[in-house]
Amino acid sequence: MNKVLTRVYFTLIAIFLAAPIVVVAGVSVNEKQSLNFPPQGFSLSWYGAIFTDAGWRSALFASLILALTAAALAVAIALPLAWFLWRRLAPWAQVFQLLGIAPFTLPPVITALGLLTFWATTGFYGQPWTAVISHAIFFVTLPLVTLSLGFSAIDRSLVEAASTMGADDRTIFRTVVLPLIMPYLVSGYAFAFVLSLNEYIVAYMTVGFTMETLPIKIFNALRYGYTPVMASVTVLFVVMAALIFGLVARFGDLPKLLGANAADDK
Repeated sequence: MNKVLTRVYFTLIAIFLAAPIVVVAGVSVNEKQSLNFPPQGFSLSWYGAIFTDAGWRSALFASLILALTAAALAVAIALPLAWFLWRRLAPWAQVFQLLGIAPFTLPPVITALGLLTFWATTGFYGQPWTAVISHAIFFVTLPLVTLSLGFSAIDRSLVEAASTMGADDRTIFRTVVLPLIMPYLVSGYAFAFVLSLNEYIVAYMTVGFTMETLPIKIFNALRYGYTPVMASVTVLFVVMAALIFGLVARFGDLPKLLGANAADDK
């Protein structure tokens, strides 16, 4: 009886969580430009508009470029920081970890306002590369956490053995450490990429309307009325996120990425 109730409970939760996505997906295939659900008619033309309409296509490319570069920069910041924190066990070193986590723990509006003030003061407000740096700072927490888990899973005796054999820090990192943390590095990049792709307020505060990402494009388009292309973009985001996280879970050993190995070691 308890198993039946448990299954019913989780089924209801799944339906509750999936219902908005189902509605948006239904709206995205309406034949006419309407918000009707169930959809009236069936058409995939709104998905095609993402790639054929110059405005939506430009916003898509802007979002992809921003997410790809910001995630790469976030990993580039997090990797040496996580390596330093793993090698240096001094209590004062944890200050750097707190600094790395701080941007993501603050309300996004506060972080966005801080970045807006900084870029406006320096005179670089509105430059596309400021959004890349801002997103990298905002999402550096994600690769920092995953890489910290990766480093904590490394057997230090392997590093000590390599050092005993005469390998320097650079060789140890390239031949021993990097292969072991690669799944964590990839997952950290994937998490930062997906969230950067969907982020609105930091991008809006740093570049305004000088660079339209898809979230900014959706907001701008709302001023002229609803179009099912917005729903199509939403479904595209959901599919991309599900695909990326599914690949991470499939090839990256999700329990370890969530720290299960660290719990077992204790």
